[in-house]
Amino acid sequence: MFIQTEATPNPATLKFLPGKVVLPEGTFEARDEGAAARSPLARALFGVEGVSGVYLGHDFISVTKAEGEPGWPQVKPAVLGAIMEHFMSGAPVLEAGHAPEEAAEEFFDEADADTVATIKDLLETRVRPAVAGDGGDITFRGFRDGVVFLEMKGACSGCPSSTATLRQGVQNLFRHFLPDVREVQAVS
Repeated sequence: MFIQTEATPNPATLKFLPGKVVLPEGTFEARDEGAAARSPLARALFGVEGVSGVYLGHDFISVTKAEGEPGWPQVKPAVLGAIMEHFMSGAPVLEAGHAPEEAAEEFFDEADADTVATIKDLLETRVRPAVAGDGGDITFRGFRDGVVFLEMKGACSGCPSSTATLRQGVQNLFRHFLPDVREVQAVS
């Protein structure tokens, strides 16, 4: 099994590509060991010293390391080993009976339904593919008074350049297509 790795804009996060589907649908994020309980793969990754976050996408795994020591030169080989061991064992990525993460509850006024539909379409077709390429995800959470609320996940969560991504990238895109949009804000 050959696992590729890619740097992400977040220096604390690496993207691992096992060359196979990780999650056929949905995503899974664990920001601590407790949240990893539903996933044998995430649990194995949290068993690696220095791992502080795991994000599972369709065909990639983003792993975030804690600040300080050990550095990526020490953590990366152990992460590669944990991923390889998991897939070679045939264990499931998520335990039986556990579905990928449910979408968080959305909030918006029904009068804004057309604007929200356009926001979601732009996210799906233009934003999410680019963000997934960087090992993360971005999802719609709400729209109120001209402000779009988005949740950043995976490599994007806590990334130093995520504010720039939201302001210069996503906000400008939305404003171009939707004059009702004034601002984009991240929520957790």
